[in-house]
Amino acid sequence: MWNKLLSLISQDIAIDLGTANSRVYVRERGIIITEPSVVAVNQKTGQILAIGEEAKKMVGRTPGYIVATRPLVSGVVSDFEVTEQMLRYFIEKAHRRKFFLNPRPRVIIGIPCGVTEVEKKAVGDAGRNAGAREVFIIEEPMAAALGARLPVQEAGGNFIVDIGGGTTDIAVISLGGIVISKTLRVAGDKLNHDIIQFAQDEYKLLIGERTAEMLKIGIGSAYPLKEKKQLPMRGRNLVTGLPEEIMVSDEDIRRALEKSIKQIITEIKTAVEETPPELLADIMATGIQMAGGGSLLKGLNTLIQKETKIPTKIIEDPMTAVVRGAGMVLENLDQLHEVLVETEELEPPK
Repeated sequence: MWNKLLSLISQDIAIDLGTANSRVYVRERGIIITEPSVVAVNQKTGQILAIGEEAKKMVGRTPGYIVATRPLVSGVVSDFEVTEQMLRYFIEKAHRRKFFLNPRPRVIIGIPCGVTEVEKKAVGDAGRNAGAREVFIIEEPMAAALGARLPVQEAGGNFIVDIGGGTTDIAVISLGGIVISKTLRVAGDKLNHDIIQFAQDEYKLLIGERTAEMLKIGIGSAYPLKEKKQLPMRGRNLVTGLPEEIMVSDEDIRRALEKSIKQIITEIKTAVEETPPELLADIMATGIQMAGGGSLLKGLNTLIQKETKIPTKIIEDPMTAVVRGAGMVLENLDQLHEVLVETEELEPPK
């Protein structure tokens, strides 16, 4: 009875805890926070100075002892204390007082497929320590499939590819469960590093991550474009030490990304090969669904379709699919609790 009353008045929250960006969904209010997963720490005192957008603004503009860090690497907690502080910041920012009580919220957190029990427990513990009453874990491809409004609880095959900042999650889902799953630590961040490496190898030019991301978004592609595109690439010449600007084409960037794109496609083809024939027949009719910011790389869906011979489409608003799906579970916890990851450490829904 008391638990039901708390559920009615608490501001339950769903969090997509991404390597690059985190998003927060509040029950009955929708997505209210989208901020970078960055924390600025004073290394002399250990004090956290800023989180999210404020911390990102500090990157490259602070004394040496203030470091802007990402507490998640490839979607997994690499710094427990900093992750806990970041979760506390998101929970406090999202949680408004209701009536005279302010019960702690129930929180659903999205994590990549294939993480260990220890890593799941780390996320659950960080959530509880940050102020959650109960913590539920959902795997990101399942949340993305729900966000894409795929019929995951029916006896049919759903194929989802979620390309985030740190990981690419590939999953075949049927009857509310993941039948096949693959996690690849090749995603948006790796593509940025590929461009940085290409600039060094080809032009002896040192460029920053922000420049690499701008080039990836502006002229990056996985498949030849109809129109040739060019952008200036600005950085420091490693030979002279002086600033330099070089014009690069979409073909150059495609060459830089080629190896990583091939790895993603190989993993997708492996998942297709391992899919039971009955589910594969469904997938050939419904197609491969793409979510996450990385799915927006120009021509990637065309290349996947060409390589797998399966129709491939980008879902509507792919960047918010995971948090929307987690939010749907939050709104309908009784009907959708089976899609949550159940571990010994996490309490089942009441």
